[in-house]
Amino acid sequence: MNVGVDVGRHAVVLLSGGLDSATVLAIAHSQGYTCHALSFDYGQRHRVELIAAERIAQILGAVEHRTMRIDFAGIGGSALTDNTIAVPESTSSSGIPITYVPARNTVFLSLALGWTEVLNSADIFIGVNAVDYSGYPDCRPEFIQSFEQLATLATKAGVEGHPFKIHAPLIAMSKAQIIQRGIELGVDYSLTVSCYQADSEGRACGRCESCRLRREGFAAAQVADPTRYK
Repeated sequence: MNVGVDVGRHAVVLLSGGLDSATVLAIAHSQGYTCHALSFDYGQRHRVELIAAERIAQILGAVEHRTMRIDFAGIGGSALTDNTIAVPESTSSSGIPITYVPARNTVFLSLALGWTEVLNSADIFIGVNAVDYSGYPDCRPEFIQSFEQLATLATKAGVEGHPFKIHAPLIAMSKAQIIQRGIELGVDYSLTVSCYQADSEGRACGRCESCRLRREGFAAAQVADPTRYK
């Protein structure tokens, strides 16, 4: 299928509904891309983030927003997809945390790649971060670079000489820098949900690693934290 979209001006933006992905959508839009937002209902315990993603996509100017379903809960192995595994409420000093979802960004980027190729485009935006992150291996620059190479090898467009670009504009930024950039672009962070165990109303626990990084980011950026806590 080919919908005849001009190469290079349209982009697929991975949108979780959290702080980082909202900032990335704003960045892509500010760079002149026509943005197609893509979210995933993958069995995450904080599924309320998808409601946030819908609002963010509309407010930040995405021309289309799709939510795809994936059964990561059927695989398990993560506190985010298995309710029998508790979300940790203290910072681990080393190792990959139990909130890591096996192969998540690999699968997300693969589906984004497919949609990008259908759109006749070449650009994918993702909000991975290698500074203020929780030790996830699929948030590293090496992973992004490798996936970009894979995309060229594994697609009709790539084989025909039209390589893909995986944009990760936040990858070397601190959480404070991300927030400052988002504020400059008019992102309303009160609409975002970052908490790993947010309730059905989107209120944060204030205790998990994601909440800690978010709270410290606002403090370092000297911006009032708009997060709604339980």
